[in-house]
Amino acid sequence: MAPGYKHRSIATNPVGSGHLAGPFFYGRSMHPLEFRENLRTTIEPTVAQLGFELVAVEVLGGAGGRTMRVSIDGPSGVGADDCAKVSRHLGLVLDEADPIQGSYRLEVSSPGLERPVQRLEDFERFSGYTAKIRLVEGPPRRRYTGALAGIDGTEVKISVDGKDYQFPVEEIEHARLVLTLDEYAAIGASRSGPESGDDDDQ
Repeated sequence: MAPGYKHRSIATNPVGSGHLAGPFFYGRSMHPLEFRENLRTTIEPTVAQLGFELVAVEVLGGAGGRTMRVSIDGPSGVGADDCAKVSRHLGLVLDEADPIQGSYRLEVSSPGLERPVQRLEDFERFSGYTAKIRLVEGPPRRRYTGALAGIDGTEVKISVDGKDYQFPVEEIEHARLVLTLDEYAAIGASRSGPESGDDDDQ
């Protein structure tokens, strides 16, 4: 297995205060996917400055407790110390930006075997890999499991049991790769990320 992919590293950090009532960003309610993209815009510059790639950001849980899960990757993989470092920096950014009303837990981790996929370019990058996709509410069928087949403009293509489907990326609520250990190692071996940023962790 490739260096940096021996385990899924996680660091957690409590952020905010009070009680989280729902998806709020800067005090206004918004659609969960818009909410997610605004979170990416808020935290991605810091992740990149530290020399890592922001793979995905997800907000999980209900009123009883929310978790903001941030998945990162790097040119040499991601270890526990990397996750802890990014978590500390993002904690400061999120405290200042205050994107979510109430308290939540920040969790920074490496992607793992079920690597989340959110960016259009990543659906193209992982063409040929098996993925599970769940669409937003509305279509009669929301769940698809099959081989990613690239993109067509801003639409994602997937082949399921020999039949091809495609849908706009903004209609994808959730997507994850389903990797074998060999595929996981191959992604690690072929990874190319941003140059390492400032190592001074102040």
